[in-house]
Amino acid sequence: MTEARFEFGKNGSPPAAVDGRLDAPAFHRNAEPIWDAIAEFLAGQTGSVLEIGSGTGQHIVTYAARAPHLVFWPSDIVESHRISIEAYRRDAALGNLRAPQSIDLMRPDWEWLGQRDTDQALAAVLCFNVIHIAPWTVAQNLMRGAGRHLKAGGLLLTYGPYKRGGAHTAPSNEAFDTSLRGRNPDWGIRDLETVADVAAQNGLALVKTVAMPANNLVLAFERR
Repeated sequence: MTEARFEFGKNGSPPAAVDGRLDAPAFHRNAEPIWDAIAEFLAGQTGSVLEIGSGTGQHIVTYAARAPHLVFWPSDIVESHRISIEAYRRDAALGNLRAPQSIDLMRPDWEWLGQRDTDQALAAVLCFNVIHIAPWTVAQNLMRGAGRHLKAGGLLLTYGPYKRGGAHTAPSNEAFDTSLRGRNPDWGIRDLETVADVAAQNGLALVKTVAMPANNLVLAFERR
């Protein structure tokens, strides 16, 4: 039997470098599949892309290098993560990758610093492995903010495990959900239909669902 590997996705272990860079094992497993799923959506966009919960920063640095036509804005509420993101950013020296900022999705009125530098609405919001390791309020406020900050035709792209029709899609996801709720009763795998309903209430239509390895999904929402 293959051992189930659960992805929390945000934390990383300090590598040998002394500049604060963290290394997330999940990045090495899921960075390529996620890119394969989202590349087609980003290819048709121009402007700025905000990532919510950038974690170590490894995903956004990798994707910024592959999409030089977009400007990427990382964010994370955890200070050690922002230090790691900045270290990766400096090492990569990409002209289209901005400094990390702190965004608290417990606030329904959250803003992003790029608003001070540009009058343009966001082309895309990325949020990977976040809403199941956070209170439900975070998912609600993610949708509220994305609906507010995305331009018409802009995209919210999420990645992680979801229930469908109120049921888990695999025994490993059910075990993961039990583990999450044991760590924090406010955490847990969310129901796809419930997430889509909240998105719709904020002007975001679910336009594509992409099946991913390890019983995860990429959800693509378009701002209408």
